[in-house]
Amino acid sequence: MTSSSKCSQAPWSWHGRIDSEEIGQSLRWHQIVRPVAEASAPGRVLVGFCSDAGVARNKGRTGASEGPLAIRRQLSNLAFHLHTPVYDAGDIRCHGDELEHAQRAFADQVTELLDQGHRVIGLGGGHEIAFASFSGLLQHAQQRQSPPWIGIVNLDAHLDLRQSSVASSGTPFRQCAELCAEQGVEFRYTCLGVSRASNTQALFDRAEALGVDWVLDEDCRSISSPSVMDALDRLLSQVDMVYLTICLDALPAWVAPGVSAPSARGIELSFIEDVIDHLSSRTELPVVDVAEMNPSLDNDSRTARVAARLIERLVR
Repeated sequence: MTSSSKCSQAPWSWHGRIDSEEIGQSLRWHQIVRPVAEASAPGRVLVGFCSDAGVARNKGRTGASEGPLAIRRQLSNLAFHLHTPVYDAGDIRCHGDELEHAQRAFADQVTELLDQGHRVIGLGGGHEIAFASFSGLLQHAQQRQSPPWIGIVNLDAHLDLRQSSVASSGTPFRQCAELCAEQGVEFRYTCLGVSRASNTQALFDRAEALGVDWVLDEDCRSISSPSVMDALDRLLSQVDMVYLTICLDALPAWVAPGVSAPSARGIELSFIEDVIDHLSSRTELPVVDVAEMNPSLDNDSRTARVAARLIERLVR
C-alpha cells in the first residue's frame, strides 16, 4: 500500500462554537459528526480526496488538495437540523503525482462504505475525484445488479472529456466512459451548466460521439426550463441510481472564487439546489461529491461556505 492510499484524519478537524446557554436544541455539525469507525447505524459518510495532482496535470492552478479541510471547517459551525447519522471517514491523500494510486484507494473506500449500507459524500479536491467516485459506485453496484444502470449528473462549466495520455482533472468522464466500455455497462452522462467558451469544439464532438446530454449555462436559468427538464427526464428514465458531482467552478466567480478556473458567467446557486432537490425526490443518490475547492484562491472563504451549504443540502 502506497502512502497515498492510506485513509487517515489526524488531528480530528471538527471543532466550533457551543451554545451552552441556549435553551432547546442548539447542536452544530461539529457536535454530531463522529468517526465512521464508531458507526452504529448506516448514515451519511464524508470522505475527503486531498488531491490536486489532476489539476496540475491539467495545467490549472493548484491548491485544491487542502479543499476537504476548508469545507469541514465551514461545515463545523452549521446548525444541525438533520435526522440521520453523519460520519467522517477521513481523507485519501494523493502525495506528489501518485494520482492513480489515490483514485484506486478512494474508489475502494467508496465501495466499502456503500457495502456497509452508508451513503457517501465526497469532499474535493480536484475534479479527478469524479473518476474515483464513479469507479467505487460501479464496483458496489455490480454486486447488486449486472449490468448496473447508473447515471452521472455533473454540474460543471466543463465537459471534462479531454483526450490525454494521463488522467487529470479534465479527463474523468472520458475515463468513466472507457471504464463502462470495459465493463459492458451503458455510459449515461448528463452535464448541466456547460460553458461554450470554456470547451473546444473537439470536446463537444467527443461528447456527441459518446452520447452525452449537455445543457449550456445560458440555458440553465431555471430547472423548469424545457432543455433542463428534458435532459434530466431522459437520464432518469434510463437509470436506477445517479452519481451526482458538483464542480464549484459551475458557479459565477463572484460566488465561488476559490477554484482553479473561475467562471465569467456560471449558473446560480439556487439552480444547483433545485437540481439536488429534484434528483433526491426522483432517484437514489448513493454517492455525491463537491469538487475543485481551492482555499488558496478563496476570498473570505466564500467558496468553502457555498460548498458547506451544498453538502448540508445533499445530506438532507
